Amino acid sequence: MNTQETIITWATPVFFVLIAVELFVARLQGRKAYHASDAINSLSLGVISQVVAVFTKLLTFGIYAWCVQHLALFQLPSRSMWVWVTGLLFYDFCYYWLHRCGHEVNILWAAHVVHHQSEDYNLATALRQTGSGMLLGWLFYLPMAFVGYPLEVFVVVALVDLLYQFWVHTEVVRRLGWFDRVFCSPSNHRAHHAVNDRYLDRNYGGVLIIWDRLFGTFIEEDDNDRPIYGTRSPLRSWNPLWANAEVYWATFKDAWHARRWRDKLLVWIKPPGWRPADVAERFPKAAFDIDRERFAPPLTAPMLVYSLVQFALLLGMGVHFLDLAKRLPMTELIGYAVFLVMSLYALGALTEAHRAGRWLELVRLIATAAIPLLSGGWFGSPVIDMRLRVALIALPLVSACVLLVIVRRVAPGMTSIAESGFEPSGGATPATGVALHRD
Repeated sequence: MNTQETIITWATPVFFVLIAVELFVARLQGRKAYHASDAINSLSLGVISQVVAVFTKLLTFGIYAWCVQHLALFQLPSRSMWVWVTGLLFYDFCYYWLHRCGHEVNILWAAHVVHHQSEDYNLATALRQTGSGMLLGWLFYLPMAFVGYPLEVFVVVALVDLLYQFWVHTEVVRRLGWFDRVFCSPSNHRAHHAVNDRYLDRNYGGVLIIWDRLFGTFIEEDDNDRPIYGTRSPLRSWNPLWANAEVYWATFKDAWHARRWRDKLLVWIKPPGWRPADVAERFPKAAFDIDRERFAPPLTAPMLVYSLVQFALLLGMGVHFLDLAKRLPMTELIGYAVFLVMSLYALGALTEAHRAGRWLELVRLIATAAIPLLSGGWFGSPVIDMRLRVALIALPLVSACVLLVIVRRVAPGMTSIAESGFEPSGGATPATGVALHRD
């Protein structure tokens, strides 16, 4: 396992400890910081992004390494502290422009939108990452390679920049005075995630907010205009695959329907929301409504507990996958990745309260039990101890029985009755299964 994967693996339990702390503090403040299905969806997307990253390192790091070796103007020494400090500043500057273009160029927004889809703003949202950002994102960091920053410096400062941004995704930390004027902070980043007119497309900085001040994209959070989160074209789904594909698909359809070849190209590079006039006329979309109802399919309390337990088990598999990533044969690694992604897809369908989701989940559980039953092992371990093998077979089969019991006991139209900071149904009312976007 390389350094980056090692740090991410070890950081995972820290992330969840901090999420628990945030949840506790939010309850003390009287806030409803989390809605379970939304959090599961965000964390599932985080797992998928890490799974995809295992297969895209050649693109993101390989091209960078080649450029440093063949195109660099200087050979900067990796042992000098000034190289690391300026490397972090340079990376954050490049990140600002990638992030800004991610909001101003539709094809880049198609990747970045995943991070903004949640209608909550919490530490789980920080882990909600795209699975397609590697397609074009690497281009923005090539200036560092041309200057001559070594690959090891690039990898580490990229990780530092990413990890820093975790803590700013929270509502429990308020204003921080002078810190807000220099660094990206929770207050500054709340404004970035908001869909209010005042805040739209502002505050792109990753570590430093001074880039926004320099280039005219800074906005201060206003207590009289509380940020409302999500996107102006709501996802309205817990499907992690659709979350990654929705804007690509919508853009492809607009390009297909456009009559002029010029518009077929422009729809990819214009700002998000731009549509050719003829397409907008023939295929109109509903106007943005900031008071729209929140997407919150109702979950019963037992189904909530079941979903959380199953996600915890899948998260453990995700960590195991990352641990195996460097030494597992490619064919088996791909098989494990597909199994994980489809498992998270099935769990997303289940939390959407679709009848088909129950069957997908049952199929997933049977497949999970069948792997050790038929092969005698698990991914990365062709042969495992008999007691572990029995456990790996029994656990999904018991889960299937529990799921069937839950489904049979649920009365038609029954919704969650839990009332806590980690709300199962998104604050839904039994009559509608939805809630206003914000209270």
